[in-house]
Amino acid sequence: MLKDITIGQFFPGNSIIHRMDSRFKIVLDILYVVMLFVADNFISLTIAGIFILMAYAVSGIKPIMMVKSLKPLLPLILFTAILNLFFINGTEEPLFKWWVITIYWEGISTAIFMIVRIICLIIGMSLLTYTTSPIVLTDAIERLLSPLKKIKLPVHELAMMMTIALRFIPTLIEETDKIMSAQKARGAELDTGGLLKRAKALVPILIPLFVSAFKRANELAMAMECRCYKGGDGRTKLRQLKASGLDYMVSLLMITVFGFIIVDNMVF
Repeated sequence: MLKDITIGQFFPGNSIIHRMDSRFKIVLDILYVVMLFVADNFISLTIAGIFILMAYAVSGIKPIMMVKSLKPLLPLILFTAILNLFFINGTEEPLFKWWVITIYWEGISTAIFMIVRIICLIIGMSLLTYTTSPIVLTDAIERLLSPLKKIKLPVHELAMMMTIALRFIPTLIEETDKIMSAQKARGAELDTGGLLKRAKALVPILIPLFVSAFKRANELAMAMECRCYKGGDGRTKLRQLKASGLDYMVSLLMITVFGFIIVDNMVF
């Protein structure tokens, strides 16, 4: 299960999505999230879903990566679906009624709609990290937040912390898997027993994990200090962010799709 978590991973490539300016990718990803929440019917949501599937096809990211990005959040998706299924009241006769459980067609429709929306949201946000390296992502976030420097906000440090946190997610997942394997080899029962027993079994995992995380953070801080690292003004960058015609073409396509969804909402 832990090996299937792909949050924060980057897969190098030379596709159109990979070659786009990372600033445009962040803005368009945010616009896509807005698009999903603006969509209020299945036709609009289908348009948004087809758009992100086409983006995955163009990027060259394997379809299995979409499934892996959904696995860690599967309990949240199911919980959301169950809430909508049992707590949405309809205007017509219920399809199923037993004791305090009543299911309407509106509840089923809303549950399916929310599942599709969350799936599109997760795979859409995952595509950003799949096709953008952490270093480039840091530069893009810093450039986008640069106007906030006028109010003395430490933009560079904020962008660096966000990217380091994202970068270390796969490392911490790998470390957790190693600790769990080591504890199981010592006879720890992590997958058996009730909820309380499983919660107690997490203690021998969490303590070494926190120690390892703080150790890695300290080593990283010392390495940066030894190299006299100082961010902010005056620091040069290996890759200069430059917008191209490709970025504007993809942005125009995204705006066009967004326009179709707005028109569809008004018509239907």
